[in-house]
Amino acid sequence: MLPRISLRRSFLYLLGVTCFLFLAVNVHQRELWARTLMAAEMAPGGATPSHSAANRDGGIGQAPGHLVVGGSGADENEIGAKEQDDVEEDQAAANQGEAAATSMLNGADDVPLEEEEGRPWYMSGGTRWPLSAARSRKTGRRIARLWPHEDPGSDRITNQLMFIPPASSTGESGPHKLKKILIYNGLGSWAPLKPGRDVFTQARCPVDTCTVTSNKAEAADADAILYKDHFVNPGHPRPPRQVWILYFLECPYHTQHVKFNDVFNWTATYRRDSDIVAPYERWAYYDERVKQNPRPDHNYAANKTKKVAWFVSNCGARNRRLQYAHELQKHISVDIYGACGTKKCPRSTASKCFDMLDRDYKFYLAFENSNCKDYITEKFFVNGLGRNILPVVMGARPEDYARTAPYRSYIHVDEFESPQELAAYLQRLDADDDMYNSYFRWKGTGEFINTYFFCRLCAMLHDDFPNKSYRDVNDWWRGPGTCTGGSWRKANKNAASAPGG
Repeated sequence: MLPRISLRRSFLYLLGVTCFLFLAVNVHQRELWARTLMAAEMAPGGATPSHSAANRDGGIGQAPGHLVVGGSGADENEIGAKEQDDVEEDQAAANQGEAAATSMLNGADDVPLEEEEGRPWYMSGGTRWPLSAARSRKTGRRIARLWPHEDPGSDRITNQLMFIPPASSTGESGPHKLKKILIYNGLGSWAPLKPGRDVFTQARCPVDTCTVTSNKAEAADADAILYKDHFVNPGHPRPPRQVWILYFLECPYHTQHVKFNDVFNWTATYRRDSDIVAPYERWAYYDERVKQNPRPDHNYAANKTKKVAWFVSNCGARNRRLQYAHELQKHISVDIYGACGTKKCPRSTASKCFDMLDRDYKFYLAFENSNCKDYITEKFFVNGLGRNILPVVMGARPEDYARTAPYRSYIHVDEFESPQELAAYLQRLDADDDMYNSYFRWKGTGEFINTYFFCRLCAMLHDDFPNKSYRDVNDWWRGPGTCTGGSWRKANKNAASAPGG
């Protein structure tokens, strides 16, 4: 005889079985959904292009940033903490997708795709090209950091070189709209720049849908008006998305004082906080994790019998560099060539002069004519780092050189209390070849790249950039703290000792 089961107990059994089945189906559905998302992310043209773009770029230009929402000037606000978390989540997901995709494509977890594809296109022999810009899945915002407010302190040059915007601002398919750039002050100082698209196509810019003109009659129809060194109002109301760009190559002491407010939307100078940074040279490592070779390839001190050299013709520089060199001469041998010294080496024999540096001298005074923020010219890059000699620098702030130059490739005068203290250190290096050669271990870890100014300008014009203008561009360009007449060490001490410092 079968045991009798009460109706109440039967109901409880049925409820338990139902709950168990519901949970099992729900877990299985989550697994299926996760696999579907992963498959979409791995597939070409999948639902999250940020993954394939980050993988293709090897991470260059695809880092999360503090993006800005609409408005202009002081009305622009950083995104809130929640939105920033969303951006970081998106980047974390992109990194996971990149790792998984790399494993699938290579068939092994320990062979990164970016190594297989080689160096980026702007390096010598570079073969790696960018894909369309990665965007946040939650906010729809671009992940790459392109503008000063998105990555303060960085020049963002490599990000801009590896940036390709969507085909349109709405992300729809189709070609980029041709952008017209008016060089308002003429093409003479830009030689061999010519009207048309050649500057973009011949350089193989990732974004080449731009054209250059110097015809001022086209000012009202241009997407951007570029003013180099001198501003003249074009005389037409600026359309809402037309961009006026101020390009300065020299430091504030030797550039125009602009008398108009809210005129310029973008700046293009050597300064790292410019919208499009245009440095004299740009160093890039092959691998950011490798900044020093174990040992130099040879002894850079071998057979050098002379101490310090300097080529100079401007004897009245604002930063009193000549006076500093004369003080240095009291404690170490300094040979000054040119109008400001007793030795001669004519410009007509420049190659022989530089060969002399490599052969005979251990140190070179790469002194700029002005001490201004980020102002580092060919005096350092060409006369110094371009030769087998150790440059001693004066000009930009110590932190500016640290961010710009190869690691441990120079000596800054403001590392020392006085010329006498600097001379003592140079004497020490002169007596110790190993210590001297330690300043050359950066060689072979990277290269000076072409920064392709017009390639980057074209790409940036295709970004969904925020509307803004510089309320007072002079305050930005030549405001307090931008330049100093003496050493930065003393300027910083005076600032710290001032009331409220």
